[in-house]
Amino acid sequence: MIFCFSGNGNSLCVARSLGRKLDEDITQITASTPGALDAREWRRVVWVFPVYSWGMPAPVKRFIRTISLEGLPSRATHHLVLTCGDDTGLAHRTWRNAVRKRGWLPKGSYSVIMPNTYVTLPGFDTDSPSLTVRKLDMMEERVEHIARCIRHDARVDDVVRGKFAWLKTRVLYPLFMELLTSSKPFRVSDNCVKCGLCAKGCPMENISLDADGLPRWGQNCAMCLRCLHRCPAKAIDYGPFTRGKGRYPGPDKALREYDPGR
Repeated sequence: MIFCFSGNGNSLCVARSLGRKLDEDITQITASTPGALDAREWRRVVWVFPVYSWGMPAPVKRFIRTISLEGLPSRATHHLVLTCGDDTGLAHRTWRNAVRKRGWLPKGSYSVIMPNTYVTLPGFDTDSPSLTVRKLDMMEERVEHIARCIRHDARVDDVVRGKFAWLKTRVLYPLFMELLTSSKPFRVSDNCVKCGLCAKGCPMENISLDADGLPRWGQNCAMCLRCLHRCPAKAIDYGPFTRGKGRYPGPDKALREYDPGR
C-alpha cells in the first residue's frame, strides 16, 4: 500500500510512478480518508508526501497517529519518499519516530526533487519553466532507483538534508507550524470567476463557497496552497506575500505548457 498526501500533484505523481513499479495501490490522505483500513494482506507500506518547512505536513502527522491498520502483519515494513523543492532537513527522522511510536517497522527514506510550490514568504517563489521541466524529467529515473531499494527492503537514508538540517527541522519547522499555517491571510480578488475549483480540489475540504459563490477558508488548512496555484483566474493570494509570484499548475500541465514540443 502507498499512502500519499499531495496538494499540487508532485507527491501524487511520484506515488503513481512508484505504484506502477511496485504494483501497489494508492490511498490518498484527505479529510475523507477512512479511519480504519484492512491491512491483513499488506507486506509493506510506502509513505509519500511533501516536505513542509523541513518537516511533516500536519495531516500526515495526524494520519500516522490515528489511522487503524487492522491486521497489519508485524513484519510489514514502512518506507518513506519525500518530495521537496530543494532539501528535506531532518523530516525523515520525524517520520521514523512517528512510525516507531505506532510499533511499526521503518526501513528506508528517500527524497525526490520536484518543482517548488512554496511561495508565501519573501524570497520563495516557483521555479522557472526550464528548471521545472528539468526537475520533472529527472523524477522517473530517481523513482526507479527508489523502487529497487524498496523491493529489497533497504535500510538507508537517501535524502538531501541540506545545510543546517537540525536548525531547520528542530527550530524553524515548529515556528512555521505555530505562526505560518493560518488560513486567515487568504484573500480572493475581484478576478474570481466563481468556478468553485478551489473548494472542489481542497484535500482537507476546508474551503466552502458563500452565498455569492466566493471561497471562504475554514480552520483545517494544510497550507498546501493548491487553491492558490490552481485558481484559473489567479484570484487567490495569501495576504500580500504572494502577489506577483508564480503559480504552479501541477506536473502534467507544467510539461504541456513549458515544453509543448515533447
